[in-house]
Amino acid sequence: MIEELFRIERDALKDSVIHRLDARVKIAIAFAAIIALVAVPYSTMIFTVGIIFYVFFCVLWACTRLSPIIYAKRALAIIPLWGIIIFFQIFLKNRYYTTYDVVMSLPFGINIYAQSIEFAFILFVKFVICISFIILLSSTTKLQDMLEGASRMGLPAEFALALGMMIRYLFVFGYMYRKINETLKTKCFDAFDHHLPYRYRLQQLGYTIGTMFIRSYEQGERVYTSMLCRGYGRESYLFVEKKALKRHEWAFLSTSLVFITAVPVIVWITRISLF
Repeated sequence: MIEELFRIERDALKDSVIHRLDARVKIAIAFAAIIALVAVPYSTMIFTVGIIFYVFFCVLWACTRLSPIIYAKRALAIIPLWGIIIFFQIFLKNRYYTTYDVVMSLPFGINIYAQSIEFAFILFVKFVICISFIILLSSTTKLQDMLEGASRMGLPAEFALALGMMIRYLFVFGYMYRKINETLKTKCFDAFDHHLPYRYRLQQLGYTIGTMFIRSYEQGERVYTSMLCRGYGRESYLFVEKKALKRHEWAFLSTSLVFITAVPVIVWITRISLF
């Protein structure tokens, strides 16, 4: 997970049309797409809206000049976590349907319903597309830029300060973890090596975790003392300079928001007129 964090930040440092956009533009587009998908009723119209949104995402991803394999790996790393919850929907009844047709009966009185399968696919489409826009945002925007963009959009100063410290020391912790991990490798220690005694592996892992805890505590004390010496107090906040969006950023943001808003509305009106 730590190594993946470094890889995401390296990808965000690359250069492309999407990378150069202001963080506020990408945050607004990602949140607008997620809100629009969540607002779409639980019906089969989500498949049409989902396809159009996914094509829009693919166009944006192609403009980033990042490999599709990068997106696939990150999506596949996230989907199984929620995929299990979505999978179990096929066995449950929900309030969006009035009648249920049994597709398959399993032991212990468990049934698989056709309507529940449809509902699971609807959830899956919503989830995949929402995750895709989050991956696009994180892969093209540095964490610090994302924090500054959120602050300019109205994020409370207390949250900005806390998140700023987390972002700064998250990578410090990552470097410490990498250093300790490399030290263990040079000593030919592998926690999953079954040739080593189980008790010895637990003991070494305990020493490692304890060392990291003590180092983290000492580092926190040093950082807090240094901040006090530099005038840090209860009223201290992260300063973010005001910055206006450029014309092409306003144009791209406006076009994207109109598109994201219009697609569900047009699909819904078309569906109503056909029925």
